[in-house]
Amino acid sequence: MSSMFGKPRAGGERPPQSPLAECNVAILGCRGAGKSALTVKFLTKRFISEYDPNLEDTYASEELVDQQPVLLKVMDTADQDGPGNCERYLHWASAFLVVYSIDDRKSFEGCQPYLEVLALHVKGCQRRCPVLLLGNKLDMEQYRQVPAAEGMSLASRFGCLFYEVSACQDFARVQHVFYEAVREVRHQAEQSLPVRPLFITEERPCPPVATPVTLPTRHGLASCTFNTLSTVNYKEIPSVAQAKLVTVKSSRAQSKRKAPTLTLLKGFKIF
Repeated sequence: MSSMFGKPRAGGERPPQSPLAECNVAILGCRGAGKSALTVKFLTKRFISEYDPNLEDTYASEELVDQQPVLLKVMDTADQDGPGNCERYLHWASAFLVVYSIDDRKSFEGCQPYLEVLALHVKGCQRRCPVLLLGNKLDMEQYRQVPAAEGMSLASRFGCLFYEVSACQDFARVQHVFYEAVREVRHQAEQSLPVRPLFITEERPCPPVATPVTLPTRHGLASCTFNTLSTVNYKEIPSVAQAKLVTVKSSRAQSKRKAPTLTLLKGFKIF
C-alpha cells in the first residue's frame, strides 16, 4: 500500500509538475532504544507507548528545511540481533541515525557494531553518508546509565554528530535532529559537485594594431576613425537535472482521516 506519512509543512506547497529533492534516512539501533517512537514523534508530533518491534517500514513526509522543500523518507528498521542483514539500508540511505537509550547501557554498547559497519561501508563506496549518534529517552535522566560524555566520545571516534533527545517530550529537538541529517546530506552533495563557473567565456584576441576605419569627409567635416576591438561571447551552462519522485510503499494501516492525510502505525497507541 502506497502511503504518505505526515503532512506537508506550512509554506511548502509546490507546483504539481516540479521535481522534489529526496533524502533517505535509516534509523538503526538495538530493540527498545526508541527508534519507532522517534519516527512517529517526528512525523506526527505524537508519542507511542506500545509497538511491534518486529515491524519494519519506510515512511515519507514533505518537509521544508531552510526554506527548501524535500521529500524525507524514513526507514524504521527492525534488526533482530545487531547489524546482520544490513544491505537493505546501506545502499538505500543517504544518512543514518544510530539510536540508543540513555537509561540502558546495553543499547549504548550495541551502537558500536552499527558504527563499525557504517565506517566500513563509507570506505567501500564513493560517497560519504552522514551518521548521527542519538541518545534517546532524555526524560529518563534520573535513571541514566550512559553519561553524555561517553556518547560524545563514541561519536568523536567515528566522526559522527551527537545529540540527546526525548521522543516522549520534546518534538522540537527531535525535528532538529532529522533536519540536521538533511542539512548534512545537502552539504555532502555540494562538496561532491565539481566546481564550474556559471558562464563560459570565449575571447577573441585583439589584433596587434587597431584597424582604422576612416569615414569620408563630407561638406568640410573632419573625418572620424573607429578602432575594431575584440568581443566576448557568453554561453549559459544548462541546469543540473533534478531528482525523480519515487513512490514509497508501506505495509502499515492507513488512517481513515481525510485531511490532512495521516498514516498510523499498526498496533501503536498514540497519545
